[in-house]
Amino acid sequence: MEPAEVVMFILVLVIIVVSLLSNILVVVCFLYSHEIRKQVPGLFNLNLTFCNLLLTVANMPLTLAALANRDQPGGDAFCQAAGFLDTFLSTNSMLSVAALSVDRWIAVVFPLRYRSKMRHRDAAMVLGFTWFHAMSFSMAATCLSWLGYHRLYAACTLAVPVDQASNWTQFVVFTVLFHTLTFVLSFVVLCVTYLKVLKVARFHCRRIDIITMQTLVLLVDIHPSVRQRCLDQQRRRRQRATRKISTFIGTFMICFAPYVITRILELIPAVPISPHWGAVSKCLVYSKAACDPFAYSLLRHQYRKTYGDIVNRLLKRSRSLNESGRGGEGRGGEERGGALPGQ
Repeated sequence: MEPAEVVMFILVLVIIVVSLLSNILVVVCFLYSHEIRKQVPGLFNLNLTFCNLLLTVANMPLTLAALANRDQPGGDAFCQAAGFLDTFLSTNSMLSVAALSVDRWIAVVFPLRYRSKMRHRDAAMVLGFTWFHAMSFSMAATCLSWLGYHRLYAACTLAVPVDQASNWTQFVVFTVLFHTLTFVLSFVVLCVTYLKVLKVARFHCRRIDIITMQTLVLLVDIHPSVRQRCLDQQRRRRQRATRKISTFIGTFMICFAPYVITRILELIPAVPISPHWGAVSKCLVYSKAACDPFAYSLLRHQYRKTYGDIVNRLLKRSRSLNESGRGGEGRGGEERGGALPGQ
């Protein structure tokens, strides 16, 4: 392999390890915590985690094999099945992220009506739409035989066979429509919902800042260090919401936009695309599966508390087993020591 291919091979391998461990931890927290299971966002997170895990197990190793062998992994039928999974899981994960943003928008903008607007039944209907949407495009690509190994991306994904060059116009229309109704739609939903959330968050921050400043004015004898600490908390509070929303939208764009733009540019024959860049753009799509657990689950207080409880329980159990083992050894020694005089 060339040095660039070695770097991409190592990158995909690291993504597989991180994605596998982090998404499994999300599933463990979901199964362990009743509080997480009864919350509506937990269903969206579980669906997103399911897509990420299946993509990690089913598709990423095939890209590793393609990078190592510089050839299609498996036969045509096997690669078409892998391409179906790649299309379905990528679409489902994009729409799941959009669904999470809608859930946050309802929770922040309509907090008093959130329980009536977003119930488990409503979440199941939204997830049903994401599955139907993803399944429709995946099945259409399968029926039209537009799934197979694509050398540019070193992956089994959307591709037009050589013997179907006459259907190029149909493939162009399908590709543009597919990415418009998945990536562009999800991006617009993310921007609209999170910008509204940011607007409400800044409004509440301004109210809190006004109350804080009024309190600081009344407290004439307050120490300057305490006053400075209150002002620092105000600044961090204003930055926190912006940082979170920038993370959600930024990771979505960084991971998916290069690949989608490359797929669109690929439709223009006059535009040359480097094979290394195609593989890098596909690796960025894979990296979203490793970023999602941290962006949407593991860095939240409830998940941190849950896996902290799991670790503490495991440590206590191992400590109790060690103590019982040492106690058994001590009793055995006493019995052996007490038997010596009788001999």
